[in-house]
Amino acid sequence: MDTDKKKVFPFSKERIMPLILTGSIILVDQITKFIIVKNWPISRNIIADVFGNGFLQIIHVRNKAIAFSMGHDLPDLIKPVLFIVVPILVLGFLMWYYFYSNEFTPIQRWAAAGIIGGGIGNIIDRIFRPDGVVDFIDVNFYGIFGWERWPTFNIADSSVVVCCILLFISIIFQSQLTVKLPAQKTKEGKK
Repeated sequence: MDTDKKKVFPFSKERIMPLILTGSIILVDQITKFIIVKNWPISRNIIADVFGNGFLQIIHVRNKAIAFSMGHDLPDLIKPVLFIVVPILVLGFLMWYYFYSNEFTPIQRWAAAGIIGGGIGNIIDRIFRPDGVVDFIDVNFYGIFGWERWPTFNIADSSVVVCCILLFISIIFQSQLTVKLPAQKTKEGKK
């Protein structure tokens, strides 16, 4: 009877609800990319200076590599494996772990859903856009790390980065709580 209670039910409400975030990210990412592709040619020319001070600019560029154009110089035969197949396998594993693991806290489940949505958004581009992933958000980086501007990105990229940071921070806090709680119980038991 106890083993039935511990059995993981992969499609519970707690696991399905965060997938709203996954779908929303994919939808917003693809709509914004569609608008950029339909209305502006591929160019490093500024389409819009959002605040008028150069901080946030919209431009239309394509990235045939991964983050920060890493792997751009790799042979064309290797790129599909590294940039499509491997990310699909990683996302597949993350989705499997998402549904069948009890390790995620609610916030970690939402963060994982955001990572999945961003990953799928960029994989769609890699499969269906032969010119590369559509990037269009360009922000001033004020010379940090020697960069005047941060590498151009999109909604999917933002989602992956923000949700990875959120997941990482929540894992650190969760592990600190786990370490402190047993220590507190031991101290209380000695009193």
